[in-house]
Amino acid sequence: MMVAIQWLRSVAFILSMYIGMAVMAAYYIPLTVWDRVWAYRAVNAYCRYVRWIASWMIGLRSEIRGEVPQDEVVIASKHQSFFDIILIVSVVPRPKFIMKKQILWTPIVGWFAKRIGCVPVDRGKRSLAIKKMVADVKSGDAPPGQLIIFPQGTRVAVGAYASYKVGTAVLYGETGQAIVPAATNVGVFWPRRGVMRKPGLAVLEFLPPIEPGLDRRDVLARLEHQVETASNNLMEEAGIPSVDLPQIGGPTR
Repeated sequence: MMVAIQWLRSVAFILSMYIGMAVMAAYYIPLTVWDRVWAYRAVNAYCRYVRWIASWMIGLRSEIRGEVPQDEVVIASKHQSFFDIILIVSVVPRPKFIMKKQILWTPIVGWFAKRIGCVPVDRGKRSLAIKKMVADVKSGDAPPGQLIIFPQGTRVAVGAYASYKVGTAVLYGETGQAIVPAATNVGVFWPRRGVMRKPGLAVLEFLPPIEPGLDRRDVLARLEHQVETASNNLMEEAGIPSVDLPQIGGPTR
């Protein structure tokens, strides 16, 4: 009975997400045509709205830990579901993503993605997109901000493991920016697929930055070690046993 009630609450929550998106879009889209800053305000407001309704509609509270990045950095985050995106965008001032090109054609989402400076890429052409993005930043064509990437390249279910892609290290070298690792346990409560959302405390934790200047192989090993270790700790905090990982790189000297 309780499971059925939670499922119905989850359905109502999802409907409220889409209704809220449509209402906010109707208000903000005309303003974003005038000034890009309204796009940042819109995505931040929407993500805070989702966090708020999640807390009382489905009992899913959320918490941000660590120092929220404010400068131009690369945020390399564990990606378990849409909720980790919500948590990051709710607090960073100027978020942008490297994303699949097809998202540009998604109603509402595509418009705001373009206005906040997301970088669309074709599958298999990510390296070309990175070079273009770096050139745009240097020329002043791309807005400054926090570039959010998912080093494993996709959503990874709780208990599963996926290797970290070399593109993250390439981006680190090309931009010359620090990487801020981010760990999370959101997949325990909001899975990557399905309707059911579970009550609890979802956490997104920003970890100490990895400063520019490291060898690309070293930075990828360090990133993986930090994010996977911290994410395991957060999942244990949520009552999920540690994930058995293959041997991954530890901190480098």
